[in-house]
Amino acid sequence: KRHRVGQAVVSTQSTGVANFGIEISMVDPIDLTKFEGAIQDNTALVWLETPTNPTLKIIDIAAVCEMVNRRFEGKKKPIVVVDNTFASPYFQRPLELGASLVFSSVTKYINGHTDVCMGVICTNDTELAKKLRFLQLAVGPAPSPFDCYLALRGARTLHLRMRQHETNSIMIAKWLETGEKSGFVKKVIHPGLPSHPQHELAKRQMKGFSGMLSFVIDGGIAEATLFLQSLKIFALAESLGGYESLAELPSVMTHASVPAEQRELIGISDSLIRLSVGIEEPEDLIADLSQAFETVYNKKK
Repeated sequence: KRHRVGQAVVSTQSTGVANFGIEISMVDPIDLTKFEGAIQDNTALVWLETPTNPTLKIIDIAAVCEMVNRRFEGKKKPIVVVDNTFASPYFQRPLELGASLVFSSVTKYINGHTDVCMGVICTNDTELAKKLRFLQLAVGPAPSPFDCYLALRGARTLHLRMRQHETNSIMIAKWLETGEKSGFVKKVIHPGLPSHPQHELAKRQMKGFSGMLSFVIDGGIAEATLFLQSLKIFALAESLGGYESLAELPSVMTHASVPAEQRELIGISDSLIRLSVGIEEPEDLIADLSQAFETVYNKKK
């Protein structure tokens, strides 16, 4: 859908469409009352990201869709879009929960080999599909045949890779939370942990969990930086969802463009580290994290 000047978008993440005269309302996805309060009569699009990046909050997709349907009963309803990149289509299916469109970065889990830049929009709405198909042909955002070949190659092993991502990430999250180095960790954020405030919602809405997790290291940006510099298997990079494990510091990397006061409001501190856990041997990954902790805290003694 082509939004017109004067229309509104309710979103859980930053977008660039405000530069085109479209009004944006940023809303905490957890509070459905506030979310509904941000809906306006001219709202044309509701954009959700779940799990969120990098704080891994879980949005109740079905509840949001039901709220939108109720609010616009008998009227033209906004399009509900879900960014499903962090979960992958293997672990979460927003169309079955009422979403109009699902966006995924194919670059990440679907391709899984960090050698393609691509995105995909899926829908079960025939009219939306026709409009999207027209725009693809008219505007030209079509990937090359070779990129499609690579993405299809990756998609064939998605189910196998996602199971290993889940196994590894939960093992590491539990180690960070209760293992020998847990004293150096203030908080672990993984929807698969019972300690996650929306763990039950995550279990209902998703059939599994990806390799994404975040944790707050004891200290500040100096400790976080030294920790990342000390890793040997985890690569320092902003991407995610590939076979190899990556680590990053969102406050100065992926989310550096977000104003500091807004980062603080949404929980992105200088000590929040995001991990994209790959499919290597989990014991090797834990050993890598362990030696990085030792490097940081032995130097502080």
